[in-house]
Amino acid sequence: MITLLLASNNPGKLRELHAILSDLSVRLTMPADLGLTLIVEEDGATYAENAVKKALAFARASGVLALADDSGLEVDALDGAPGLHSARYAPQPGATDRDRRRLLIQNLLQRNAPRPWTARFRATVALAGPEGDFDLAEGLCEGEIIPEERGSGGFGYDPIFLLPDLGLTMAELPEAMKNRLSHRARAVQAIRPALLRRLNLAPRG
Repeated sequence: MITLLLASNNPGKLRELHAILSDLSVRLTMPADLGLTLIVEEDGATYAENAVKKALAFARASGVLALADDSGLEVDALDGAPGLHSARYAPQPGATDRDRRRLLIQNLLQRNAPRPWTARFRATVALAGPEGDFDLAEGLCEGEIIPEERGSGGFGYDPIFLLPDLGLTMAELPEAMKNRLSHRARAVQAIRPALLRRLNLAPRG
């Protein structure tokens, strides 16, 4: 069976990617399964640059096809912040997801920004082989930021990201629903044709 490496050190991302791709006839492997402790500096100017950098690094280190993503939260009232810096938004060492959520709300309140605080999650997924070839796809999930945390699922900014049509935060969604609606799920769905071609599970065309 062909191996696909899920190129991330983030347990939440790995869990989501594994669930989204679990229907494929492919061996889904995580870095720890291969003894990889690769840390890739995410210093690109775009999500795509970071995603490609990670996917290529893991593919070359492992010798197998690798899939990586870079994603962020873009809040309109904060001029698109935290964006590329979503995972490093709180400056203090050892900052947690909760610290970042609190800082985000604090910054919105300080700006006196009127609600709704419209925002979107954006993800770019890169699929790379050890030879250096890669494919890219993007996914978006529109919503709004709320000042109170709701839900215990997900990770990152999920507890304060509301999907208005559903009246639920990303952290309140059942896992199966989140893995259909999230930005990461949509990016993976968009790259699926390229993945199927690379795995010889679909005709080229």
